[in-house]
Amino acid sequence: MSKLKKLLKKGNYTAIPLRLTATDHLEIKAKINGIKGVFILDTGASNTCVGFDKLDHFKLVSKTSDIKAAGAGATDMETLISSNNTIKIGDWNIKKLKIVLFDLTHVNEALIAHKVAPVDGIIGADVLKQTKAIIDYNAKEVHLKLKKKKKKPK
Repeated sequence: MSKLKKLLKKGNYTAIPLRLTATDHLEIKAKINGIKGVFILDTGASNTCVGFDKLDHFKLVSKTSDIKAAGAGATDMETLISSNNTIKIGDWNIKKLKIVLFDLTHVNEALIAHKVAPVDGIIGADVLKQTKAIIDYNAKEVHLKLKKKKKKPK
């Protein structure tokens, strides 16, 4: 076992497999509100996002937002905000995740044009920071720090 793997195991990290797509994106599987989805792992995205078309699929309750989204060649996109969601990635999970919803059509059209399956959304830096994520590009894994379990009183 490599020194890094030992350090991560000792630090209570869990390894989550990533898939490198033909477009060099890293895909990750996650559950939002208990529903499976496929997401791009994006260190440059400030927030975790889901496409408008997946609002009902992931049981998201949203409200209007003044925030404008930008990325992947598109700017000034309208958004909605959904609060108090759960997300589970492997053994790691949190409650009360805020998710930004916007039109991911341009992202998925670009993926499809390169013969890559469309995604449900993007796992952004908000989750990566919270999990103290470490990305191992060679092993195609992301390591997420698990919360310490509270010891039961004797």
